[in-house]
Amino acid sequence: MGLGVGGIGGSCGGFGLGTTTGVILVLFILLVIISRTFI
Repeated sequence: MGLGVGGIGGSCGGFGLGTTTGVILVLFILLVIISRTFI
């Protein structure tokens, strides 16, 4: 959960720097959450 919260904060910073970076971070976080759920 700690990584998830940190990831969300990172994605917010990413949107401030560049929308593409923020989107990539969000997709990566979602992928990690989905993979952990199925595993």
